[in-house]
Amino acid sequence: MKAPSFAYAKPRSLAEAFELLERPGAKILAGGQSLIPSLNLRLSSPELLVDITAIEGLKGISLKNGTLRVGALCTHTQVERSAEVSEHLPLVAEAVSHIAHPAIRNRGTLGGSLALADPAAELPACAVALDAVLVVAAKKGERRVSAADFFKGLFETDLKSGEILVGAEFPKAGKSVFLELARRQGDYAIVGLAAVSRSNEKRIAFFGLGSKPVLLKPKSLEEAKKSLPVPAADLYHSASTKLHLAKVLLERAWNSL
Repeated sequence: MKAPSFAYAKPRSLAEAFELLERPGAKILAGGQSLIPSLNLRLSSPELLVDITAIEGLKGISLKNGTLRVGALCTHTQVERSAEVSEHLPLVAEAVSHIAHPAIRNRGTLGGSLALADPAAELPACAVALDAVLVVAAKKGERRVSAADFFKGLFETDLKSGEILVGAEFPKAGKSVFLELARRQGDYAIVGLAAVSRSNEKRIAFFGLGSKPVLLKPKSLEEAKKSLPVPAADLYHSASTKLHLAKVLLERAWNSL
């Protein structure tokens, strides 16, 4: 199928992007690896695509005071190959290698993945497990939202009209583990988790279980297993199958941490 007709603009600054987003039916285009298929399937029909890929300030990776900031336009491949991410956020470096295939990772962006809030995606769960802070900008300035508060539900986030996700700030991870089960490499995960151990706290965020990342902060493995929600079945797997697989991954992660 072909996408419906739409206007297109490519701003060079955030100020210009904010002006364009005030127009009716405007929608942000970043990597386009989720948006373009939805356009072609007529699941989305914006009147104006605002292509933010020319805004240079959204592309960097920087470390300051122990916090790693990753710009929203950093591609999955750039994140995967970043020495700073590998050193300070091995969980994220591992997670992005599981996203789709190289052609998708070369175009898809961290900001696009977080803003889409696909419940089967890897990066939202990583952000929640790491207790990341997402940086959101609008005409009036920036605000910061914890990842746990940013994801509201199925493809629903705390982003408001006229706002752009410009980056994510990750505190340095302690010991971490990333696990997912998929039918084939590059497929959406049946279920997966991102887990971090800091001081006396374990944070385990599941993806593929609910309408948003499911965060557990258990004191014991048994407590963690009992805290797992009953997932919704999908086209290929029953709820009981997904719950069983979640418990398998949970035990593996717990033993690794």
